[in-house]
Amino acid sequence: MPDPAFSLGIEEEYLVVDKTTMDLAAVPNEMLDAAKKRLGDHVSPEFRDCQIEIGTSVAADIAEARADLAHLRGGLAEVADDRGLALVAVSCHPWADPESRGTGHGARYDKIAEDIGGIARRLMTCGMHVHVGLGEDQELRTDLMAQATYFLPFVLALSASSPYWRGEDTRLSSWRLNIFDQCPRSGLPPRIDSWAEYRKMTGALVEAGIIEDASKIWWDLRPSEAWPTLETRIADVMPRMEEALSVAAFVQCVMRMLWRLKTENKRWRVYDRFLIEENRWRAQRYGTEGTLLDLGRNELRPMEELLGELEEMMETDAQGLGCLDELRGTRRIAHRGSSATRQRRAYDAAISKGAEPREALREMLHGVAQEFLEGVESGVSPK
Repeated sequence: MPDPAFSLGIEEEYLVVDKTTMDLAAVPNEMLDAAKKRLGDHVSPEFRDCQIEIGTSVAADIAEARADLAHLRGGLAEVADDRGLALVAVSCHPWADPESRGTGHGARYDKIAEDIGGIARRLMTCGMHVHVGLGEDQELRTDLMAQATYFLPFVLALSASSPYWRGEDTRLSSWRLNIFDQCPRSGLPPRIDSWAEYRKMTGALVEAGIIEDASKIWWDLRPSEAWPTLETRIADVMPRMEEALSVAAFVQCVMRMLWRLKTENKRWRVYDRFLIEENRWRAQRYGTEGTLLDLGRNELRPMEELLGELEEMMETDAQGLGCLDELRGTRRIAHRGSSATRQRRAYDAAISKGAEPREALREMLHGVAQEFLEGVESGVSPK
Protein backbone atom coordinates (compact mmCIF):
# COMPACT_ATOMS: atom_id res chain seq x y z
CA MET A 1 0.00 0.00 0.00
CA PRO A 2 1.13 3.61 -0.54
CA ASP A 3 2.66 5.52 2.34
CA PRO A 4 0.10 7.28 4.56
CA ALA A 5 -0.63 10.92 3.80
CA PHE A 6 -0.81 11.89 7.49
CA SER A 7 -3.47 14.41 6.53
CA LEU A 8 -5.18 16.40 9.29
CA GLY A 9 -8.74 17.10 10.32
CA ILE A 10 -9.67 19.08 13.44
CA GLU A 11 -13.00 19.24 15.23
CA GLU A 12 -13.64 21.75 18.01
CA GLU A 13 -16.62 22.27 20.32
CA TYR A 14 -17.35 25.71 21.78
CA LEU A 15 -19.58 27.23 24.41
CA VAL A 16 -21.82 30.14 23.34
CA VAL A 17 -22.13 32.96 25.88
CA ASP A 18 -23.61 36.43 26.22
CA LYS A 19 -20.65 38.65 25.30
CA THR A 20 -21.33 41.03 28.21
CA THR A 21 -22.25 38.77 31.10
CA MET A 22 -20.40 35.64 29.90
CA ASP A 23 -23.43 33.59 30.97
CA LEU A 24 -24.32 30.66 28.73
CA ALA A 25 -26.76 31.38 25.91
CA ALA A 26 -28.77 29.01 23.73
CA VAL A 27 -27.73 29.01 20.08
CA PRO A 28 -30.62 30.74 18.26
CA ASN A 29 -31.99 28.88 15.25
CA GLU A 30 -31.24 31.83 13.02
CA MET A 31 -27.62 31.91 14.25
CA LEU A 32 -27.17 28.26 13.35
CA ASP A 33 -28.81 28.89 9.98
CA ALA A 34 -26.56 31.88 9.32
CA ALA A 35 -23.48 29.91 10.34
CA LYS A 36 -24.41 27.05 8.02
CA LYS A 37 -25.03 29.47 5.18
CA ARG A 38 -21.61 30.99 5.69
CA LEU A 39 -19.58 27.89 6.62
CA GLY A 40 -21.61 25.02 5.18
CA ASP A 41 -21.51 21.59 6.76
CA HIS A 42 -18.40 22.55 8.71
CA VAL A 43 -20.60 23.81 11.56
CA SER A 44 -23.15 21.79 13.52
CA PRO A 45 -25.04 21.79 16.85
CA GLU A 46 -23.75 19.86 19.85
CA PHE A 47 -25.17 18.02 22.86
CA ARG A 48 -26.28 21.15 24.77
CA ASP A 49 -28.29 24.04 23.38
CA CYS A 50 -25.42 26.40 24.29
CA GLN A 51 -22.79 24.44 22.35
CA ILE A 52 -21.71 24.51 18.74
CA GLU A 53 -19.11 22.50 16.80
CA ILE A 54 -16.87 23.13 13.81
CA GLY A 55 -14.90 20.67 11.71
CA THR A 56 -12.19 21.50 9.20
CA SER A 57 -11.83 20.01 5.75
CA VAL A 58 -9.14 17.40 5.21
CA ALA A 59 -5.87 19.33 5.34
CA ALA A 60 -2.73 18.11 3.60
CA ASP A 61 -0.54 19.80 6.20
CA ILE A 62 -0.58 22.11 9.20
CA ALA A 63 -0.59 25.24 7.01
CA GLU A 64 -3.85 24.17 5.38
CA ALA A 65 -5.27 23.26 8.77
CA ARG A 66 -4.37 26.71 10.13
CA ALA A 67 -6.05 28.53 7.24
CA ASP A 68 -9.21 26.45 7.54
CA LEU A 69 -9.41 26.70 11.32
CA ALA A 70 -8.86 30.49 11.20
CA HIS A 71 -11.66 30.78 8.65
CA LEU A 72 -14.07 28.68 10.68
CA ARG A 73 -13.30 30.27 14.03
CA GLY A 74 -13.45 33.74 12.54
CA GLY A 75 -16.64 33.22 10.58
CA LEU A 76 -18.46 31.67 13.50
CA ALA A 77 -17.25 34.40 15.87
CA GLU A 78 -18.63 37.05 13.53
CA VAL A 79 -22.00 35.33 13.28
CA ALA A 80 -22.14 35.15 17.08
CA ASP A 81 -20.99 38.75 17.59
CA ASP A 82 -23.77 40.03 15.30
CA ARG A 83 -26.23 38.57 17.81
CA GLY A 84 -24.63 39.86 21.00
CA LEU A 85 -22.92 36.52 21.66
CA ALA A 86 -19.36 35.28 21.95
CA LEU A 87 -17.56 31.95 21.76
CA VAL A 88 -15.36 30.50 24.47
CA ALA A 89 -13.11 27.52 23.79
CA VAL A 90 -12.86 26.02 27.26
CA SER A 91 -13.99 22.54 28.12
CA CYS A 92 -16.25 23.51 31.05
CA HIS A 93 -18.09 26.73 31.80
CA PRO A 94 -16.67 28.06 35.10
CA TRP A 95 -19.98 28.60 36.94
CA ALA A 96 -22.96 27.42 34.90
CA ASP A 97 -25.26 24.59 35.99
CA PRO A 98 -25.48 21.98 33.21
CA GLU A 99 -28.89 20.84 34.42
CA SER A 100 -30.31 24.26 33.52
CA ARG A 101 -29.55 23.70 29.82
CA GLY A 102 -31.57 21.82 27.25
CA THR A 103 -30.21 19.42 24.67
CA GLY A 104 -29.08 20.70 21.29
CA HIS A 105 -30.89 20.86 17.98
CA GLY A 106 -32.01 17.45 16.73
CA ALA A 107 -33.48 14.22 18.09
CA ARG A 108 -30.02 12.61 18.10
CA TYR A 109 -29.09 14.40 21.31
CA ASP A 110 -32.37 13.54 23.02
CA LYS A 111 -31.63 9.89 22.29
CA ILE A 112 -28.12 10.13 23.72
CA ALA A 113 -29.53 11.80 26.84
CA GLU A 114 -32.03 8.96 27.24
CA ASP A 115 -29.35 6.32 26.69
CA ILE A 116 -26.94 7.65 29.31
CA GLY A 117 -29.59 8.47 31.93
CA GLY A 118 -28.61 10.69 34.84
CA ILE A 119 -25.11 11.20 33.45
CA ALA A 120 -26.69 13.60 30.95
CA ARG A 121 -27.50 16.03 33.76
CA ARG A 122 -23.78 16.78 34.18
CA LEU A 123 -22.68 16.41 30.57
CA MET A 124 -21.73 19.83 29.22
CA THR A 125 -18.13 19.57 28.08
CA CYS A 126 -16.18 20.65 25.00
CA GLY A 127 -13.25 18.87 23.42
CA MET A 128 -10.97 18.94 20.41
CA HIS A 129 -10.63 15.89 18.17
CA VAL A 130 -7.65 15.44 15.84
CA HIS A 131 -7.89 13.07 12.87
CA VAL A 132 -4.70 11.84 11.19
CA GLY A 133 -5.12 10.15 7.83
CA LEU A 134 -3.45 6.74 7.60
CA GLY A 135 -4.88 5.46 4.32
CA GLU A 136 -6.72 2.23 3.68
CA ASP A 137 -4.42 -0.06 5.66
CA GLN A 138 -6.76 -1.03 8.48
CA GLU A 139 -4.14 -3.09 10.28
CA LEU A 140 -1.94 -0.01 10.45
CA ARG A 141 -4.68 1.85 12.30
CA THR A 142 -5.02 -0.78 15.02
CA ASP A 143 -1.24 -1.25 15.25
CA LEU A 144 -0.58 2.47 15.72
CA MET A 145 -3.53 2.89 18.09
CA ALA A 146 -1.99 0.42 20.54
CA GLN A 147 1.34 2.27 20.50
CA ALA A 148 -0.02 5.84 20.39
CA THR A 149 -1.97 5.34 23.64
CA TYR A 150 1.29 6.07 25.49
CA PHE A 151 1.24 9.69 24.23
CA LEU A 152 -2.34 10.54 25.23
CA PRO A 153 -1.47 11.96 28.69
CA PHE A 154 0.84 14.48 27.02
CA VAL A 155 -2.00 15.61 24.75
CA LEU A 156 -4.28 16.02 27.75
CA ALA A 157 -1.76 17.97 29.83
CA LEU A 158 -0.99 20.38 26.99
CA SER A 159 -4.65 21.03 26.19
CA ALA A 160 -6.10 21.21 29.72
CA SER A 161 -8.60 24.09 29.92
CA SER A 162 -11.24 23.14 32.50
CA PRO A 163 -10.11 23.85 36.06
CA TYR A 164 -13.38 25.46 37.23
CA TRP A 165 -16.81 23.88 37.66
CA ARG A 166 -19.95 25.40 39.18
CA GLY A 167 -18.03 28.35 40.56
CA GLU A 168 -15.26 26.39 42.28
CA ASP A 169 -11.66 25.54 41.51
CA THR A 170 -11.72 21.76 41.16
CA ARG A 171 -7.93 21.56 41.71
CA LEU A 172 -7.85 19.55 38.49
CA SER A 173 -6.52 20.93 35.22
CA SER A 174 -9.12 19.03 33.20
CA TRP A 175 -12.42 18.59 35.00
CA ARG A 176 -13.96 17.67 31.66
CA LEU A 177 -12.58 14.14 31.81
CA ASN A 178 -14.10 13.66 35.24
CA ILE A 179 -17.47 14.22 33.58
CA PHE A 180 -16.96 12.48 30.27
CA ASP A 181 -15.42 9.35 31.81
CA GLN A 182 -18.82 8.53 33.27
CA CYS A 183 -20.14 7.91 29.76
CA PRO A 184 -20.16 4.34 28.45
CA ARG A 185 -17.44 3.21 26.07
CA SER A 186 -15.12 6.07 27.08
CA GLY A 187 -11.58 6.31 28.46
CA LEU A 188 -8.43 4.67 27.14
CA PRO A 189 -8.91 2.17 24.32
CA PRO A 190 -8.44 -1.50 25.17
CA ARG A 191 -5.48 -3.42 23.80
CA ILE A 192 -6.48 -4.53 20.30
CA ASP A 193 -4.08 -6.57 18.18
CA SER A 194 -5.82 -6.61 14.79
CA TRP A 195 -8.51 -4.95 12.72
CA ALA A 196 -10.51 -8.18 12.77
CA GLU A 197 -10.47 -8.14 16.57
CA TYR A 198 -11.63 -4.51 16.61
CA ARG A 199 -14.49 -5.26 14.22
CA LYS A 200 -15.49 -8.34 16.22
CA MET A 201 -15.65 -6.30 19.43
CA THR A 202 -17.60 -3.37 18.04
CA GLY A 203 -19.72 -5.63 15.85
CA ALA A 204 -20.99 -7.48 18.90
CA LEU A 205 -22.51 -4.23 20.23
CA VAL A 206 -23.98 -3.33 16.86
CA GLU A 207 -25.47 -6.80 16.38
CA ALA A 208 -27.02 -6.66 19.85
CA GLY A 209 -28.62 -3.31 19.03
CA ILE A 210 -26.71 -1.43 21.73
CA ILE A 211 -25.16 1.03 19.27
CA GLU A 212 -25.89 1.85 15.64
CA ASP A 213 -22.23 1.79 14.61
CA ALA A 214 -18.73 2.30 16.00
CA SER A 215 -19.15 6.09 16.05
CA LYS A 216 -20.75 5.53 19.47
CA ILE A 217 -17.41 4.24 20.75
CA TRP A 218 -16.05 7.28 22.63
CA TRP A 219 -12.54 6.19 23.53
CA ASP A 220 -9.72 8.71 23.94
CA LEU A 221 -8.30 7.33 20.70
CA ARG A 222 -10.24 5.37 18.12
CA PRO A 223 -10.35 4.43 14.45
CA SER A 224 -12.81 6.83 12.85
CA GLU A 225 -15.94 5.18 11.51
CA ALA A 226 -16.37 7.74 8.73
CA TRP A 227 -12.77 8.33 7.62
CA PRO A 228 -9.54 6.29 7.21
CA THR A 229 -8.03 8.03 10.21
CA LEU A 230 -7.05 7.58 13.82
CA GLU A 231 -9.01 10.08 15.87
CA THR A 232 -7.45 11.46 19.07
CA ARG A 233 -10.29 12.59 21.34
CA ILE A 234 -8.67 13.13 24.74
CA ALA A 235 -7.85 16.83 24.30
CA ASP A 236 -9.70 19.65 25.98
CA VAL A 237 -10.63 22.42 23.57
CA MET A 238 -8.15 25.32 23.70
CA PRO A 239 -8.84 29.06 23.55
CA ARG A 240 -5.75 29.96 21.51
CA MET A 241 -5.77 28.67 17.95
CA GLU A 242 -1.98 28.44 17.79
CA GLU A 243 -1.91 26.18 20.83
CA ALA A 244 -4.58 23.98 19.28
CA LEU A 245 -2.47 23.69 16.13
CA SER A 246 0.61 22.79 18.18
CA VAL A 247 -1.26 19.96 19.87
CA ALA A 248 -2.59 18.80 16.49
CA ALA A 249 0.97 18.83 15.12
CA PHE A 250 2.15 16.78 18.12
CA VAL A 251 -0.51 14.14 17.38
CA GLN A 252 0.38 14.15 13.67
CA CYS A 253 4.09 13.72 14.45
CA VAL A 254 3.39 10.86 16.86
CA MET A 255 1.61 8.94 14.11
CA ARG A 256 4.35 9.55 11.58
CA MET A 257 7.08 8.59 14.03
CA LEU A 258 5.34 5.31 14.89
CA TRP A 259 4.87 4.55 11.20
CA ARG A 260 8.53 5.41 10.50
CA LEU A 261 9.67 3.06 13.26
CA LYS A 262 7.51 0.35 11.71
CA THR A 263 9.25 0.79 8.34
CA GLU A 264 12.56 0.33 10.19
CA ASN A 265 11.32 -2.90 11.81
CA LYS A 266 11.01 -1.15 15.17
CA ARG A 267 8.07 -0.20 17.33
CA TRP A 268 7.14 1.74 20.45
CA ARG A 269 6.64 -0.43 23.49
CA VAL A 270 2.98 -1.04 24.33
CA TYR A 271 2.81 -0.38 28.07
CA ASP A 272 0.27 -1.80 30.47
CA ARG A 273 -2.98 0.16 30.51
CA PHE A 274 -2.68 0.49 34.30
CA LEU A 275 0.48 2.58 33.90
CA ILE A 276 -0.95 4.74 31.11
CA GLU A 277 -4.01 5.34 33.30
CA GLU A 278 -1.75 6.67 36.05
CA ASN A 279 -0.16 9.19 33.69
CA ARG A 280 -3.58 10.07 32.31
CA TRP A 281 -4.72 10.88 35.85
CA ARG A 282 -1.60 12.90 36.58
CA ALA A 283 -2.13 14.93 33.40
CA GLN A 284 -5.77 15.49 34.34
CA ARG A 285 -4.84 16.57 37.86
CA TYR A 286 -1.68 18.62 37.35
CA GLY A 287 -1.61 19.52 33.64
CA THR A 288 1.63 21.01 32.40
CA GLU A 289 2.78 21.89 35.93
CA GLY A 290 3.15 18.35 37.21
CA THR A 291 5.21 15.24 36.75
CA LEU A 292 4.53 12.09 34.75
CA LEU A 293 5.82 8.60 35.31
CA ASP A 294 8.78 7.88 33.07
CA LEU A 295 7.80 4.35 32.13
CA GLY A 296 11.33 3.50 31.02
CA ARG A 297 12.95 4.51 34.31
CA ASN A 298 10.00 4.00 36.69
CA GLU A 299 10.44 7.44 38.20
CA LEU A 300 8.53 10.71 38.20
CA ARG A 301 9.89 13.44 35.95
CA PRO A 302 8.65 16.90 34.97
CA MET A 303 6.17 16.73 32.14
CA GLU A 304 8.09 19.45 30.25
CA GLU A 305 11.31 17.44 30.46
CA LEU A 306 9.71 14.26 29.08
CA LEU A 307 8.01 16.26 26.35
CA GLY A 308 11.37 17.68 25.28
CA GLU A 309 12.77 14.18 24.83
CA LEU A 310 9.78 13.19 22.72
CA GLU A 311 10.16 16.26 20.55
CA GLU A 312 13.78 15.40 19.82
CA MET A 313 12.68 11.93 18.71
CA MET A 314 10.01 13.42 16.43
CA GLU A 315 12.03 16.27 14.91
CA THR A 316 12.67 14.36 11.68
CA ASP A 317 8.97 13.65 11.37
CA ALA A 318 8.04 17.27 12.03
CA GLN A 319 10.44 18.42 9.33
CA GLY A 320 8.95 15.92 6.90
CA LEU A 321 5.43 17.10 7.71
CA GLY A 322 6.32 20.81 7.66
CA CYS A 323 5.22 21.42 11.23
CA LEU A 324 8.47 21.84 13.17
CA ASP A 325 7.54 25.29 14.50
CA GLU A 326 4.15 24.02 15.63
CA LEU A 327 5.69 20.98 17.33
CA ARG A 328 8.12 23.24 19.18
CA GLY A 329 5.11 25.24 20.27
CA THR A 330 4.18 22.42 22.62
CA ARG A 331 7.34 23.13 24.62
CA ARG A 332 6.23 26.74 24.94
CA ILE A 333 2.85 25.58 26.24
CA ALA A 334 4.53 23.28 28.75
CA HIS A 335 6.90 26.02 29.90
CA ARG A 336 4.33 28.82 30.21
CA GLY A 337 1.38 26.67 31.23
CA SER A 338 -1.79 25.51 29.54
CA SER A 339 -5.08 27.42 29.47
CA ALA A 340 -5.91 25.98 32.91
CA THR A 341 -2.81 27.67 34.33
CA ARG A 342 -3.64 30.98 32.64
CA GLN A 343 -7.22 30.87 33.88
CA ARG A 344 -6.07 30.46 37.48
CA ARG A 345 -3.57 33.30 37.12
CA ALA A 346 -6.26 35.60 35.70
CA TYR A 347 -8.68 34.67 38.46
CA ASP A 348 -6.08 35.24 41.18
CA ALA A 349 -5.14 38.60 39.67
CA ALA A 350 -8.77 39.73 39.72
CA ILE A 351 -9.22 38.59 43.32
CA SER A 352 -6.07 40.45 44.37
CA LYS A 353 -7.62 43.64 42.95
CA GLY A 354 -10.71 43.19 45.09
CA ALA A 355 -13.09 41.35 42.77
CA GLU A 356 -15.66 38.99 44.25
CA PRO A 357 -15.22 35.33 43.20
CA ARG A 358 -18.01 35.36 40.58
CA GLU A 359 -16.80 38.64 39.11
CA ALA A 360 -13.23 37.30 39.02
CA LEU A 361 -14.45 34.29 37.04
CA ARG A 362 -16.33 36.62 34.71
CA GLU A 363 -13.21 38.73 34.09
CA MET A 364 -11.21 35.58 33.47
CA LEU A 365 -13.74 34.31 30.94
CA HIS A 366 -13.71 37.65 29.10
CA GLY A 367 -9.99 37.10 28.65
CA VAL A 368 -10.59 33.58 27.35
CA ALA A 369 -13.09 34.95 24.82
CA GLN A 370 -10.46 37.41 23.59
CA GLU A 371 -7.91 34.61 23.19
CA PHE A 372 -10.35 32.84 20.88
CA LEU A 373 -10.07 35.74 18.40
CA GLU A 374 -6.28 35.72 18.17
CA GLY A 375 -5.18 35.00 14.60
CA VAL A 376 -8.63 34.29 13.18
CA GLU A 377 -10.25 35.66 10.02
CA SER A 378 -12.91 37.90 11.50
CA GLY A 379 -14.13 41.45 11.70
CA VAL A 380 -14.62 41.02 15.45
CA SER A 381 -12.05 43.05 17.35
CA PRO A 382 -10.03 41.17 20.00
CA LYS A 383 -9.78 44.41 21.99
